[in-house]
Amino acid sequence: MKKILILGAGIYQVPLIKKARELDLFSIVVSVPGNHPGFEFAGKIAYVDTTDYKNVLELACEEKVDGICTAGTDVAIISLGYACDRLGLPGISYDAACIVNDKARMKDAFLSGGVRTARYFKASTLEECKMAFDALDTPVLIKATDSSGSRGISVVKSEDRLEQGYALAQSVSRQKVVVVEGFIEGEEFGAQAFVENGRVRFILPHGDYVFKGDTGVPIGHFAPYALDPAVIEDCKNQLTRAINSAKLCTCAINADFILKGDKVYVLEIGARSGATCLAELTSIYYGIDYYAQIIKAALGEKTDFVQRKNMPNASMLLYSNKPGIIKSIRNENPPDARIAQIKFDYAAGDRVRAFRVGPDRIGHVITRAETLDEAVEMLHTVLSNIHVEVQ
Repeated sequence: MKKILILGAGIYQVPLIKKARELDLFSIVVSVPGNHPGFEFAGKIAYVDTTDYKNVLELACEEKVDGICTAGTDVAIISLGYACDRLGLPGISYDAACIVNDKARMKDAFLSGGVRTARYFKASTLEECKMAFDALDTPVLIKATDSSGSRGISVVKSEDRLEQGYALAQSVSRQKVVVVEGFIEGEEFGAQAFVENGRVRFILPHGDYVFKGDTGVPIGHFAPYALDPAVIEDCKNQLTRAINSAKLCTCAINADFILKGDKVYVLEIGARSGATCLAELTSIYYGIDYYAQIIKAALGEKTDFVQRKNMPNASMLLYSNKPGIIKSIRNENPPDARIAQIKFDYAAGDRVRAFRVGPDRIGHVITRAETLDEAVEMLHTVLSNIHVEVQ
């Protein structure tokens, strides 16, 4: 039986861990101790911090694993690349992992690779941050170079808010370097993609539903995304350049864009499948088993990215605007083939957080239909029939 090392045991790694079991693989699931949902489905649990790349490599060597992968998280990517490099396994390289997990290095790579992106400056002091602010049109975005999941990002419109934005980015950064970039006014959207042995297997643009907090946080997605053919071509061209400039060889891709006029700007890319139902969106839209392909690519096995259909689908997270204890959950939806998934991560009596970032979810809903309008309409109908009371 082949062994697969899966980095992370959170809600966004659970489908990957389950899929490994379905494929008759022995999964070793890596995470720090805790009540993580992925542990329930693991062949073996390894209590190792997924960011501790040396101990992850040591574990991979001890277990003689055949492949390493993750989904829905950036924090484990450097460990994944480090182990793949040293064990000669398919996947992202350590150099590429360091590029995509450092927003400053990523922006530098984009610039060298001719990728259209926002103007930016790096700052390691408040004074440098002020100089960058003065050099760019307002508003600006201030980001920690090494954080993910919308943490530590501020939109700063005036100089009197600059120190606060700088301090927030610094508070979540290990490197204590921030990126100050121009805010591009336009239409936000994303894409899922996969590169295998340097070959881009697919690029799927998708629309995003965004929770408006301190910054926009994705809470749902839909496909297809209505773009002009020329814009789709520009999107694919810019993303391919970004993939090449970051030296990505074999991995899933999660990309964020801004469309300004008829030009696509690449904001960021991640070397993993997207969270908030994006792997499911890809599976449903193309009629492929995306989690299975991620695992097979990590094992060096033959993958199947043949696109059998274009099934419109839409998804949304279930979440609470306030912290507390779930008093009750009622799902009043009758059976319907257009409901792809209704999933609850918690039950009555469980404590939940107020929604700020993706992992603060309570669950999700995914719908599918012959047209996107029908899938979206069905999504809102299903959501209206789910009642979660938090005290």
